[in-house]
This record gives sequence, C-alpha cells and structure tokens, in this order.
Amino acid sequence: MRKLMMFNHVSLDGYFTDGNGDMSWAHSQDAEWQAFTNENAGGEAEFLFGRRTYQMMASFWPTPRAQQTMPAVAKAMNETRKTVFSRTLTEATWQNSRLVKGDLSAEVRRMKAETGPGILIMGSGEIVAQLTGAGLIDEYQVVTVPLVIGRGRSLFEGVMTRPRLKLTQSKAFANGNVVSWYEAKAAG
Repeated sequence: MRKLMMFNHVSLDGYFTDGNGDMSWAHSQDAEWQAFTNENAGGEAEFLFGRRTYQMMASFWPTPRAQQTMPAVAKAMNETRKTVFSRTLTEATWQNSRLVKGDLSAEVRRMKAETGPGILIMGSGEIVAQLTGAGLIDEYQVVTVPLVIGRGRSLFEGVMTRPRLKLTQSKAFANGNVVSWYEAKAAG
C-alpha cells in the first residue's frame, strides 16, 4: 500500500494562503532552506495536485528561470509523475501529468492500493481538506513560517472531523521556519 503525504506551508497565525490567495510569502531563498528543499525534492513520490496548484506549478517549473535558479528541484518537479484533479481542466499538458475528473476519495483509495512510490500533495488546500476529512492522508509535513499575515485560508478549511495527529519529527531552520512531521493516528 502506498503512503499519502502532504507538504505545505502555513503562517504563524495558521493560514495557508493570504487573503488574496497568494502563497509567495512562504518562499525563502536562504542557503540552509534551499539545501533542505533540494534534498526533500529528491525523494521518490508521485505528485497529487488540485487545478490551481497544478496550473501554478506547471507555469513555473518547466521554465528556463526555474531550471537556472533551482535545477535539482526543477528536474524532480518536471520528471515526476503527476495526477491533477479538476472538474474544469480539459487536459494536463505538463510532462508526466494525467488528469482525473472522477471522485477524489475513490481515486486516491485506488492509487494508495497500487504498488509504487508514495503520493505527495503540495499546495492544493481543497484537496488536503477533502482527503483529511476522508481520513486518507497518512503523513502531514507542515512548514510553519514565522510570519503573521492576518487573514487568509486555513489549510483544513471545511474539515468536519477532528483527526488526531502524532508528532514524529521536527526541525528548526535559521530563517525561523519549523518543519513538523505528523502521522495520522488510528481512530479510537
């Protein structure tokens, strides 16, 4: 069975995007953080995206700018298999991408039952919320960015369940970011 993981940034006040839907505040270019990002991008996983995150990623990672500024991450992003869930897209043209229009939870259950590398969600707040509510995410990697943005969207907006998570690891960086790894705990 494949493991479903999530990697996302949140502000210190708990927002995934600011009030305008922007996530650029989460990105830092210092050397220590960049080394972690490069190392983290080198793992084997299939990416899972919602439409907005897919379109944002597909508009950047194949570009010469991405390949010049972050070559290791760009290579991983472009070569890795990607699944995008969308009711409105008609095609997924980014290298190694496939479009799924069907039931999110049913398709993710099917994907998890396959053999192969893990599945990683980046961004895609609505997807994260839906799969959290369905109890399908196995591991959460949350980067807390030491910035108060005042308003925005919660990563878990609309989740009606109250899943318990177990902290398994954390790492603090000189830029103030703290990455925390959580496992989903079995209900009961």
